[in-house]
Amino acid sequence: MDTKPVKITPPDKGKAISLVGDTYRILISGEDTGGYYAAIDMLIPPKGGPGPHSHFDIHESFFVIEGVVEVYSEGSDSYTARQGAFISIPKGGIVHSFKNESDSIAHLLCYVAPSGMENFFAEAGEPVRWGDFKSPTEMTPEKKNKLKKLAEKHRQKLFPSDFFEK
Repeated sequence: MDTKPVKITPPDKGKAISLVGDTYRILISGEDTGGYYAAIDMLIPPKGGPGPHSHFDIHESFFVIEGVVEVYSEGSDSYTARQGAFISIPKGGIVHSFKNESDSIAHLLCYVAPSGMENFFAEAGEPVRWGDFKSPTEMTPEKKNKLKKLAEKHRQKLFPSDFFEK
């Protein structure tokens, strides 16, 4: 039997990354799970959250630990996810996003299977101390293009910010 040791990530450990103003902490990566899954702790400030995106071969799930986020998905009405809500985005490439429309920080736990999205966060974002936030920088055409290429490298596709307003 090939056994590995139990992996514990203490509350003050794990790589913390700032991306588009949100702060993500990698709890366990694909490197630790043989690529099966990754878990990411997410702090989403007011008006924060990822823009519309999709990933064809990644199953992504969120659990709202604290706060409120508005969840948007292709072909569905938006959904207000409050503390205790669970959101599951199946494989297949459905366009989705979420946004913190409240005045306080939202705290989410995210699982992705297979892993890989955590590598996108690490490559596209910048290191921060867990709990700190960096204001999002202005998205110039060059920065948008770089982010788009990194997303594609990590099996994702980005869509315009007004995708759900159409």
